Amino acid sequence: MDGSEDALASARLELVTQWGVLGSAWGISRTMAMVHALLLTSPTPLSTDEVMEALAVSRGNANTNLRELVSWGLLRRTLRPGERRDFFEAEKDVWKIFCTVARERKRREIDPVLAALASCLELTKGLRGAKAKAFHAQLASVHEFVTTAGALLDRIAASEQSKVMPVLIKWLA
Repeated sequence: MDGSEDALASARLELVTQWGVLGSAWGISRTMAMVHALLLTSPTPLSTDEVMEALAVSRGNANTNLRELVSWGLLRRTLRPGERRDFFEAEKDVWKIFCTVARERKRREIDPVLAALASCLELTKGLRGAKAKAFHAQLASVHEFVTTAGALLDRIAASEQSKVMPVLIKWLA
């Protein structure tokens, strides 16, 4: 390996490691985030064996995380002519990645909370007494906020093809 290949490998390892740390902070398994970063930065699709070797993880761990990333829509299975095994490639468009993650996080996290809040609102809507009314009012306030946040995530996730939303976000930053 020459100096530039060493620097590239070192930078890639640093990104994969930090992506794993970031994933952990966001409630995503460290390995899942690292597999995603590895494939995001790979110029070619990788097999399960190549992912296992690069990240020093077990076959079961690699398979589980690859399946989960495919189910999120962040990876695609691909085939190579003459090969019987699957290869995986990541979506490279960062805006599409962001929209996919926003859509999945809403579906997996916000939607269940909204359902629970709606159920609690229904249970408490006819209750009397100061404590019950205050509780119901607070629930309604939280429900309104989470509904608004969910609608915003829906708008962002639906704007994958939009040229306006990325510009707007850059402008806000």
